[in-house]
Amino acid sequence: MKVTETYLKDCFVIEPQIFGDNRGSFLLEYNKKEFAEKTGFTGDFVLGNQSTSQYGTIRGLHLQRGEYSQAKLVRVVKGKILDVAVDARKDSETFGKVFSIELSAENNKQLLVPRGFLHGFSVLEDDSIVSYKCDNYYQPEAEDGVLYNDEELSINWKIPLKDVVLSEKDAKLKTFKEFV
Repeated sequence: MKVTETYLKDCFVIEPQIFGDNRGSFLLEYNKKEFAEKTGFTGDFVLGNQSTSQYGTIRGLHLQRGEYSQAKLVRVVKGKILDVAVDARKDSETFGKVFSIELSAENNKQLLVPRGFLHGFSVLEDDSIVSYKCDNYYQPEAEDGVLYNDEELSINWKIPLKDVVLSEKDAKLKTFKEFV
């Protein structure tokens, strides 16, 4: 696997090696030992989630606070998304900085989003399926988030405003300033 650290500290793009022949293809999605050696991440993934979404959907920006904080390993099984990570760790040299990358079933890239980061994605193709592992269990009372269109973060979600689809909950999230 090829591992590239982004300009956000502890946030990595993972590119698995793909083996193909006349039958199809094979890729190793995750190997704990190799992953730890190349990223320094030594947590255990304890939760697996999957969502299916239509073009224009924006999910996020979300995180779990405190002891319920979660690292996530995100990949796309079908379709294409713009995956977004925001460093929300106040003591980090990259605090408040944004990283985004297109993840797709075609490019097979994954994003390791560390604990303390806001995370979200916009759906760039209909019927996109996103799968992600978390290293901690979900706790509703620890849930927090920031509005997708926060002016301070100025994220280009690659979706025209007229096509944006949000949940009621995501439409009511705070600004980054309020969040901090």
